[in-house]
Amino acid sequence: MLAEVLIFLPSIARFRADYLLERLQQAQIAALVQLASDEMISPELEAELLRNAEVYNVVLRRDDVRQLVLSSTVPQPISANYDLRVAGPWQLIRDALGTLVDSRNRIVRVIGNPVQEGGQLIEITMQTEPLRKAMAQYAGRILYLSALISAVTAVLLFIAAQKLIVQPIRRVVRHMQLYAEAPEDARRVIAPLSEVEEMRVAEEALASMQKQLTGALRQKERLAQLGGAVAKISHDLRNILTTAQLFADRIEGSVDPVVARSAPKLVSSISRAVSLCESTLAFGKAEEPPPQLSRFALRPLVEEVVEGEALVEAGPVTCVIDIPPNLAIRADHEQLYRVLSNLIRNARQAIEATGAPGMIELAAGEDEAEWVIRVGDTGPGLPQKARENLFAAFQGGARKGGIGLGLAISSELVRGHGGRLDLVRSDKDGTEFAIHLPKLADLAGD
Repeated sequence: MLAEVLIFLPSIARFRADYLLERLQQAQIAALVQLASDEMISPELEAELLRNAEVYNVVLRRDDVRQLVLSSTVPQPISANYDLRVAGPWQLIRDALGTLVDSRNRIVRVIGNPVQEGGQLIEITMQTEPLRKAMAQYAGRILYLSALISAVTAVLLFIAAQKLIVQPIRRVVRHMQLYAEAPEDARRVIAPLSEVEEMRVAEEALASMQKQLTGALRQKERLAQLGGAVAKISHDLRNILTTAQLFADRIEGSVDPVVARSAPKLVSSISRAVSLCESTLAFGKAEEPPPQLSRFALRPLVEEVVEGEALVEAGPVTCVIDIPPNLAIRADHEQLYRVLSNLIRNARQAIEATGAPGMIELAAGEDEAEWVIRVGDTGPGLPQKARENLFAAFQGGARKGGIGLGLAISSELVRGHGGRLDLVRSDKDGTEFAIHLPKLADLAGD
């Protein structure tokens, strides 16, 4: 707007000067018509010439002689004289503003140089109302153009501010909110993508802070629950060794004497491995690593878990797998194995505790947002106390002798994927869990 003001003032002053020069030129043409005639022109023709030139009188100085060439009655006294020969820029601006703001129709004398060396000086007498109207129309066009330019500039500035400032700031704020909801989800750490250098530096600083805070939170949690971490590893190790023991029991029943003699050695080796792991864990600390995501078919993994739990053979506990062979998911293969193993083992143990036959059903599906894996059984359901503290370590044990770590570990591993482990139902007809894994692999690019 300041630039427009600086442009407007010289423009309106120049318009006024050009308007007056045009009146002088038309008056000079009318005067030359009078001088070119050998006879006196009629009063009607003289009035027409003055009317076309929009002046009252025309005075022309030629050969040092001042001559009133054309004249008519002036309605009122002359109120001002303007000499365009000596007027400077500031005087032209001052006179233009004075004419523009003065609404009175005054009579003024204008002095200038004739064109084409038609004399030494030309004077005209004219009224200011037509000049003021023409200046007002020109000022309106200038102001309209200025407003249009200002509006276009404002729109461009708004778009630039939205793209370069507001949107990056909103993105940073959104990531901060998402990160605050789940600081343990490593996928919610912002990825610097801004094209503005300052915003990119801010995003990089935020990403560094989030990573440090996530590590600090994990470290603090691990240090505060060191005993729980050791128990978690021991629990998973016990589950793995249980599977190994099942195969060892089969080996002991072999008719081959060499195999039968090897079985006790296998059991002894497993015991030593357990002792060594417990001694090592007591010396250091344990921490769940971030999930290493990869894409793989789900059904072979489920079949591997079921086979490890010895559910493929005929027995009191049967297993039904309702998973399409072509269903592929993106997750950490080993961590998902542990989650499914915990859920299937809990279901098998719950059914076996009743002494009656039962069935475990595994199903999976997907939609646009996530994969859902369901693990259900026909067991007796979870006790009320177990449901109240289902995913709390050492508090959610559902059977005698259980320490309540399996579901706590599984829930933590699923949360590390950005998903959740839900209890769908638990009643006299059985229990069903649902694993929700989001398909969105990275929040940084949204």
